Parts: sequence; structure tokens; C-alpha cells
Amino acid sequence: MRILANTNVIIDALTSREPWNKSAEEIFLMAANHTIEMYITASSATDIYYLIRKHLHNIEAAKMIMGKLYSLTGILEVTADDCMDALASAISDYEDAVVEKVASRKDMDYIVTRNIKDYQAGGTKIILPDDFVKLVEEE
Repeated sequence: MRILANTNVIIDALTSREPWNKSAEEIFLMAANHTIEMYITASSATDIYYLIRKHLHNIEAAKMIMGKLYSLTGILEVTADDCMDALASAISDYEDAVVEKVASRKDMDYIVTRNIKDYQAGGTKIILPDDFVKLVEEE
């Protein structure tokens, strides 16, 4: 199963942000165990780095964590077409529209996010982290 993990899920796991960290960390374990293929977008990578650096107050530690993240996830490019198509998307939040366009183009099975309401107008299936963990455990 191929998922695009939204920034909030990645940050939940990397900063142990409660109460959401448990399912986010489970998803990381699934990726580490090759039960799933987890991806992020190239555009979210910069946001993740910024938030991790701010959380840690340490550039080198943030870079090390990003390297570990990249060893667990694939990084999907964001194309000019993704950006242009997102402008016409029914998804009102532009950043979310770009993520959905990338997920759609790359045939992701799900976007895993805590922010499902903003993605409902898109064409890619969306799922909460807790529900995704349950889904994979049931398979």
C-alpha cells in the first residue's frame, strides 16, 4: 500500500506530539518494516525541516532527523502542472490541493492526514492516522 503522509502526521511522529503521536509512530514503524510505502512531497519536506528545527533549536539535529526521515519515505516531486492544477481544484486550501494533485498523479492509495475535511473535495482517498493503522492491522 502506498500512502502520502501529510505534514501533520510526520510532525506528530517526529516530535511525539500528543495525543496524535501513537498512530503516527505506528505508521513510521509500518514504513520501516516495509509493510507500507510512505511518501512525502518535496514541498512538505521544507515545512517539516522548518518545524523540526524550530522544535529542536538545533540545525544539525534537525538535518540528522531529516536524513532518517528520508531513509523511511520516498519524496515525490511537485511539478508545475500540480501547482497550476491545484488552482482549479475544488479543495479550497491551496497547499492541500497541491498535495492532493501530487497524490493523484502518483497513484497513492491514501493521503493520511488529521485534516480530512480539507481533502474531501479531492479525488484521492483520505484517511485519519488511527483509521489507517486499524485498516492495515485488519489486512
